[in-house]
Amino acid sequence: MTKQQRAVSVLILGLLAALGIFLVLYATPQGLGLSDDSIAYIAGARSILSGNGYHAIWLASNKPVTHFPPGFSSILALIGLSGLDPLRGTRFVNSLLFGANTFLLGLIGWRMTKSQIAGILLASLFLFNASMFRVHAVAMSEPLYIFFSLAAFLAFSKYFGVQQLAVASAVASPRAPNSWLLLTGVFTAFAYLTRYAGLALLATFLFALVLLHEDWRKRLTSAGIFLAGFIPFALAWSIRNKLVADNATNRTLVFHPLTAENIEIGIYNFSEFLVPVETWRRALIKIPNLFTTIFSLLALALLLWVAYKGLKKFFQTSTKSPEILSFTSALYIFGYLASIVSSMLLFDASTKFKLRINSPIYVSLLILLVLFIFWLWQKRIVYWRALAVVITVFILALSVYDMSLAITQLRKGGQGYASFVWFDSEAMAFLRNLPEGTRIYSNQVGPVYLYTDRPGYVLPDLIDPVTGLPREGYEEGVATLKQDVLSGNAVLALFKFGSESEDVQSIYIQLADGLYLAHDTRGDKIYTAFPVPQQ
Repeated sequence: MTKQQRAVSVLILGLLAALGIFLVLYATPQGLGLSDDSIAYIAGARSILSGNGYHAIWLASNKPVTHFPPGFSSILALIGLSGLDPLRGTRFVNSLLFGANTFLLGLIGWRMTKSQIAGILLASLFLFNASMFRVHAVAMSEPLYIFFSLAAFLAFSKYFGVQQLAVASAVASPRAPNSWLLLTGVFTAFAYLTRYAGLALLATFLFALVLLHEDWRKRLTSAGIFLAGFIPFALAWSIRNKLVADNATNRTLVFHPLTAENIEIGIYNFSEFLVPVETWRRALIKIPNLFTTIFSLLALALLLWVAYKGLKKFFQTSTKSPEILSFTSALYIFGYLASIVSSMLLFDASTKFKLRINSPIYVSLLILLVLFIFWLWQKRIVYWRALAVVITVFILALSVYDMSLAITQLRKGGQGYASFVWFDSEAMAFLRNLPEGTRIYSNQVGPVYLYTDRPGYVLPDLIDPVTGLPREGYEEGVATLKQDVLSGNAVLALFKFGSESEDVQSIYIQLADGLYLAHDTRGDKIYTAFPVPQQ
């Protein structure tokens, strides 16, 4: 391959990355979509910029944040040093990340197959995938997590590549591969500090080092070097949390089984990723257990492939190592799934198999899809190559079609709490006009903070959504809230009243009982103390 060919390939990947940046900016003229977690990241960044540290300033308690790692908020704060508010900075950051992730995947496809075309194909499949695009069009930490994960995969691949050269050449420095392994540990730490799911990345690389090295001395040495890059960052964050909040990650070990509803959410999102055309997907999802079967068969096939490649190298150390990027990508799928399911079972009952949670798996599946297409092309038989071309054209055509629909939908208005329903809300205007210092109890403390610039007070609740266990002091909490509102020092703001489940709705009715309904528009109700009668 000539330098000119490499330059052209890099240029094409750069153009695809630039297109990705443009598409995110074009599709989100009113800003990225916002959720509760989005507001937490934005508020956390504002807190850092104010010099108060990483605190939950969207809540009246204003406690140090440990539930969300600091990676994404820190990047927003860094951008905020330029004067750009983190709310606007999220759009800038995630558009750049969509371009950067497109470019990194192009490099991964290129390095994995030694084919420039395969690299461009992988970058294009990611760029025009509506599911991945939607992940980057919301102010969440997943795009940054994917970036650090891809960087870690590339560094890990480079480690084995340089190591092979070091073995083959007496001139090569034995320290060279270790520096790439150390860098892999650093990128893994950054991924962990962006999402705690980065522990799956840690487990993936450690397991791969054990499987792919020839003897235990090399396995333990390489694991130690890798951990030397990871541990300082992760340990520093854990020590900080222990000192300021007396907990490491604000997780409590409590068993709560996966619900059928959560599994259905996961299958639904998987079907959207697998079948981009909505009319086709709706027809196929009517077939009982179709997508569950597809997912199970795909997982089984990948598990058998990973087990065969890994165990063969482990027990027959003289055999050639599997291609690193594809092997670790497949291995990571199972590590990530194990991490998420363990979190749902033992630490956080509120986590669901939503698109953003599933997105790292989808990235690995795209990598393996390109490997499969390249494998077909390498057969050098006409009908196999024809099949590879048909699969490529078919998937790209469907992806571009679905992407165009996604962009059209996103341009119609802000998503989630970025919608006009929230920023033009009459209830929010009412809250903004309250006397300074008035406490606001609400079922939507995130948007209340965002659109009134006032911290909120969470409502008393019967069940903790994270642990799934009953909360203590519910009756006392209700009594305290009512007393505070009736004193004239606080209000109760209930948004989308009547749209929640019966259990939640019964709590709202109990909270509002005996209070004065001062505002009621579009189902948003605000309760205050009773007005003083005019003399």
